[in-house]
Amino acid sequence: MTENKLKLNSEKTEALLVGIRQKIASLTVTDLQLDDATVPFSPAVKSLGVFLDSTLSMQTHISFIIKTCFFHLRRIASIRRYLTHDACVKLVVSLIFSRLDYCNSVLAGLSASSIHGLQRVQNAAAMLTLRKTKRDHITPLLRPLHWLPVNTRISYKLSTLVYKCLNDSASEYL
Repeated sequence: MTENKLKLNSEKTEALLVGIRQKIASLTVTDLQLDDATVPFSPAVKSLGVFLDSTLSMQTHISFIIKTCFFHLRRIASIRRYLTHDACVKLVVSLIFSRLDYCNSVLAGLSASSIHGLQRVQNAAAMLTLRKTKRDHITPLLRPLHWLPVNTRISYKLSTLVYKCLNDSASEYL
């Protein structure tokens, strides 16, 4: 790095040790030495808006999405009575679904219990949009909104990406 006249900012640099929980716990390595800088290992790092944890379980990322989405749902709920149905749908799609869909292909293959929290966000968004209560069944509410369940959204996005790659219509880097 020094021969290319680059300097590492150790305050902004994060390192991640990836492996299974038992192996990581048995290691004695606590930091990474690069030239003059010492970079400690973090339990999770953020790259391009996606949190990666040391076991790649994506729980840190999913928890962050859930927390952020429920924050925005509460804010929309506070002004819901002033919004038309269409305006509420547009707000939910722009503030909630943009977060649920961003880089969701990294969630492919996770268990249903891991994805369950994201589905709860989508269900709460549907109930807010349609002014329903927790006692109402959610499946009939998602149909008129044309919202796919979260696990289906993930599969659809991934299959669309694979289709584009196989038919040379994707970006060159893919």
